[in-house]
Amino acid sequence: MDTTQRTDQARSADRRRRELLEAADRVVLRDGPGASMNAIAAEAGITKPILYRHFGDKGGLYAALAKRHTDALLDSLRAALDAPAERRERVEQTLDTYLTAIEARPQVYRFLMHPSEGGQQSEGFDVGKHSAPLLRRMGEELAHVIGDRLDLGPGGEQLARVWGHGIVGMMHAAGDWWLGERPCTRAELVRSLADLLWGRLAAAGDKVGGPGF
Repeated sequence: MDTTQRTDQARSADRRRRELLEAADRVVLRDGPGASMNAIAAEAGITKPILYRHFGDKGGLYAALAKRHTDALLDSLRAALDAPAERRERVEQTLDTYLTAIEARPQVYRFLMHPSEGGQQSEGFDVGKHSAPLLRRMGEELAHVIGDRLDLGPGGEQLARVWGHGIVGMMHAAGDWWLGERPCTRAELVRSLADLLWGRLAAAGDKVGGPGF
C-alpha cells in the first residue's frame, strides 16, 4: 500500500468518524442522557457493532463527544478572555459564555455531566471516570491563561492552578444548580459570581510582557 492510498484511507476514516459523531450529536440533542448506542447507530444508518468498531465502547463514544464539545466551549471561553474590554467586563463575558453554552444545549450538558440520569450506568458506564476529566481540563486551561497574564508573585504558578480549578468548579456547581432551578436570570448569576471573584482578580497586576488580563 503506497503513501497516497494510506492517506486517502485515513481521510475517509476521519470523515466517517465525524459523520458518526454528528449523528450521535443529533440523538443527544433529542434524548439527552437517555441517548443509547442503539439509537445512535440507527440515526447513523449502521449496526451497533460497526459503531463499536469506530469507538470501542460507549465510553469511547462519550469521550469523543466530550472532546468535541469541550473544544468548542474552550474556543468560546478563550475568545471571551481575549475580547477588547476592561478586565471586569471580560470576567463577566467569560462567565456568561459558559452559562450561555449550557443553557443553549441543556441536553448535551446533561449527557456529559449527568449521564446516569439516562440509565447509562446500567450499560457499564462509569460516570465519574468520564465526566471529571472534562472539568480538570477546563481548570488547567484557565490556570494557564491566568498564569500567562497575571503577576501573582512568588508561588504564582501554583496559585494560578488553584484559581483556575477553583473558578471552573464554581462555574460548574453554580451553573448546574442554576440550570436545574432557574432561581434568577443568567445576568444576575453572572454579576453575583463576578462579584465573588473580583477582589483578588482586580488587585492582581498584569504580567510584564504578557497579553494582559
